[in-house]
Amino acid sequence: MAFRPKFVTFDCHGTMIFFDMAGAARDHYADKLDAEQMDAFIRDFSAYRLDEVLGAWKPYADVVHNSLERTCKRNGIAFDPAIAEDIYNRVPTWGPHADVPAGLAKIAKKIPLVALTNSMNSQIPHNIAKLGAPISHVYTAEDAQAYKPQMRAFEYMFDMLGCGPEDVLHVSSSMRYDLMTAHDLGIKNKAWVNRGHEPANPYYGYTEIPDVTALPAILGL
Repeated sequence: MAFRPKFVTFDCHGTMIFFDMAGAARDHYADKLDAEQMDAFIRDFSAYRLDEVLGAWKPYADVVHNSLERTCKRNGIAFDPAIAEDIYNRVPTWGPHADVPAGLAKIAKKIPLVALTNSMNSQIPHNIAKLGAPISHVYTAEDAQAYKPQMRAFEYMFDMLGCGPEDVLHVSSSMRYDLMTAHDLGIKNKAWVNRGHEPANPYYGYTEIPDVTALPAILGL
């Protein structure tokens, strides 16, 4: 990738932060479901979280509550609001994937790093502090009043940075939350961190990397 962007913009949870919603769900429901049912429950929980962020902005606590309630209903499990609250409260405790700090630190010396996250303002500082590298700008769904994959989240970031799609390299482990929308907005320079969340889809025009330690090389660093 012969490109030196003005900013390297990142998805946060899942890409930089080990976003362990699956582990949280297992902690609470593995004793109620067999292994196959538990896997289905986790898939449903993920799908409902995506569905919940597609409408008008609401606090992320509501996203977790609603998606867990819908998942429980679909899987014939009694819903307990206290479990949704516990899962929500875990989010700011999660730290980075092991490959992240070194990769970020090398890039940050040359190019400003930006986090575009579906987090709340009260949550994200705790995650960012664990990254071990300076993040120049952090923009949340709460700031934008829109969650990714909605375009408004990206447009808010561009407005705040005073730049356009041509000025960034956007990095994410998710096609559905980030890279599809980035493609539609004309962000030509994209990196997909293949963490096994979703299958590859070359139509969306990205450079695939196994982890963030590989990112400096595609920037010529």
